[in-house]
Amino acid sequence: MFKLLLILLVGLVFESTGVVLLKKGMARIGPVHAVTAGEVARVLRAGVTNPSILLGVFFEALFFACLLVLMSRSDISFLWPLTGLSFVFATFAAIWFLHERVAPLRWVGVVLIMLGAALISYTEQVKEKPPLGPAAAPDETPRP
Repeated sequence: MFKLLLILLVGLVFESTGVVLLKKGMARIGPVHAVTAGEVARVLRAGVTNPSILLGVFFEALFFACLLVLMSRSDISFLWPLTGLSFVFATFAAIWFLHERVAPLRWVGVVLIMLGAALISYTEQVKEKPPLGPAAAPDETPRP
């Protein structure tokens, strides 16, 4: 369990780093004025040459790799809600690296996300473990 949470923590750091870098890259590219083919092409051309965007995509890919490892080892009903902690990490990253201000109501949301993650972690700790050893075979009686 500790190893899974450590991989999740590392993955969430990767994800938050990626989000911050993508935001910085988009700030350099400029706003998307309309969702048209020309505007999308402009943003894509600018994005593939922007170091912050490229590094952001790299960190998002690292997060995705961590997510794949976690999905292979744990229940999705446990794992996926915990990825919501990325909102908590991103909030702190936005404050520290992007110098954003966070309204009190958003802090309430951050606390609720953390409480939800704590409840999910607790349920994983107390869930019933399957018995060790070979699975019990159904009672089979030979037929004459």
